[in-house]
Amino acid sequence: MSDSDSGKFWYCTTHSRVESGEDICPPIDRLGPYTTAEEAGRALTKAAERNEEWDNDPNWNDDPK
Repeated sequence: MSDSDSGKFWYCTTHSRVESGEDICPPIDRLGPYTTAEEAGRALTKAAERNEEWDNDPNWNDDPK
């Protein structure tokens, strides 16, 4: 872990847990970084909220007509 990663948290999608420090899963398996463990713990909820917003954004429509 580099100094720039200290104090950062990730959410591991493989293990369904918040991770930090040197013993974390590979980048392909995690979301983040987040500044707090609580924020990382809400990663899946936040992703679902963003997906819902984007799915209903009137300025973007990628469905074929």
